[in-house]
Amino acid sequence: MAQLLDTHYADCDKITLILDNLNTHTKGAFYTAFEPERARAYVKRIDFLYTPKHGSWLNIAECELSAMSRQCLAGRRIGYLTELQREIAAWASRTTQKQRAVDWQFQVDDARSKLKHLYPKFIT
Repeated sequence: MAQLLDTHYADCDKITLILDNLNTHTKGAFYTAFEPERARAYVKRIDFLYTPKHGSWLNIAECELSAMSRQCLAGRRIGYLTELQREIAAWASRTTQKQRAVDWQFQVDDARSKLKHLYPKFIT
């Protein structure tokens, strides 16, 4: 993060950082890694945006990224961003033409039963 903030984004007053909810992905981690003044300077420049903890769409996105990594990038070192973009675009085009779909197995009734503990409890 320090390298990105000090080089690629040095001219940016504020950046948005999208993170999952791993326990080390916190503002406090900056204070562990850097001296307090430097950590505070970095944290002030970052807008922390966390992904949902219970988002089934995340699984789909992670599966798609995994498939792209295996099918398009595995065992390859691509030296230029433009070449990487071309390769990924070609992979995405082939994948889109196959018209794959997500087979949702989790139905509403299943959710109500299995996720009952997440629903609010009302006292009548």
